[in-house]
Amino acid sequence: MSPSHPRTPRQVINFSKQKGKEIIANFDGGLITSDAGIVWIAELDKKLGITEKFGNCFQDHRHQSYVDHSVHELLAQRLYGIILGYEDVNDHDKLRHDPALKIALEKLNELEDKKGWLAGKSTINRLEYCPETILDQKTSRYHKIEPNFEAIEKSFVEFFLESYKKPPLSIILDMDVTDDQVHGNQEGAFFNIYYHGVCYAPLYIFCGHHLLVAKLRSSNVDSADGALDELQRIIGLIREKWSETHILVRGDSAYARE
Repeated sequence: MSPSHPRTPRQVINFSKQKGKEIIANFDGGLITSDAGIVWIAELDKKLGITEKFGNCFQDHRHQSYVDHSVHELLAQRLYGIILGYEDVNDHDKLRHDPALKIALEKLNELEDKKGWLAGKSTINRLEYCPETILDQKTSRYHKIEPNFEAIEKSFVEFFLESYKKPPLSIILDMDVTDDQVHGNQEGAFFNIYYHGVCYAPLYIFCGHHLLVAKLRSSNVDSADGALDELQRIIGLIREKWSETHILVRGDSAYARE
């Protein structure tokens, strides 16, 4: 995918002729991306309002006169990067120049303008990294974006409820744990004999293809640790909307203890 605008050729390389035809190479192909599909992902996101809703779960204490990227834009850029396979925040120092990602974030008219650059890794990191030791984001120099974790967790259930036009007769909640392998000295990561590696052991609760709970945990805890609390929380939210729906909870034997 390449934007259609004139560019000054930088360099032309002439090769020898073959069968009377001149062969040349130049580098005026424009800004090119191999990830054009993110434009359609962005259209779906705008229709469903996913990143916009999650963006409302953050309190922005930054001085708005100095802000180039809103919380919604930072969140959307990070999410789109993960969808494209770029899991690391430092990937965005190059992704910030990607034309398809700029189009997805509605920066189309600024492709050639430095002001149209997307956020780099340092800016996005301020969205993700907010230590528990920072008690007042208003006075913090670098950690001014404050997440509301309860609102974020609730949003997953709300998206699920909004996907139905009317309450279903019954639903099945599936619980399970999996491994999230790590390759450094991450805090809270332990060796787990079942998964044969150093990892986290996040808990997931799904209803069909809808994710309702994603709880990051250390891998040295019981596989059912925290599951009952999460079930009680999401079932309470479901019952507020669907009082008559039959709810079946499904999991392996580890979840039967409580």
